[in-house]
Amino acid sequence: MTQPDPTACPCGSGRPLASCCGRYHAGEPAPTPEALMRSRYSAFVLDLADYLLATWHPSTRPASLDPDPATVWKRLEVLESGEEDERGRVHFRATCREGRRWSVLEESSRFVREAGRWFYLDGNPAVHRLKPGRNAPCPCGSGRKFKACCGLA
Repeated sequence: MTQPDPTACPCGSGRPLASCCGRYHAGEPAPTPEALMRSRYSAFVLDLADYLLATWHPSTRPASLDPDPATVWKRLEVLESGEEDERGRVHFRATCREGRRWSVLEESSRFVREAGRWFYLDGNPAVHRLKPGRNAPCPCGSGRKFKACCGLA
């Protein structure tokens, strides 16, 4: 089984983490709502709770985020994104595995820009369970059959 590149950004851009979402994790402002959303997805993968809280708008930010070691985020798909003035939106799907169970989180997220920085405002998430068959494409997005990819884990 081919191992994923450990330096690749989890957001699925194909670029190295350091030149993709890692620079936003290090403090550079994300230039678009989509870039912020991708960096937040990567922060969930990398368990960067401080970054997630810092990029969440204060009006909707929770007091804390507890890590969820049972959830392993595997794939991000951006379906649509855009911005108008100081408002932005991103519609995405994120695939995860919780133990042997697979799910897809689909959300249309809203973002707001204040003082030159984008913040996640809120979204309307919906979670759908997946039941991949042995010969179905793997939900992780590798392009391989499930039984030859994540079905082995």
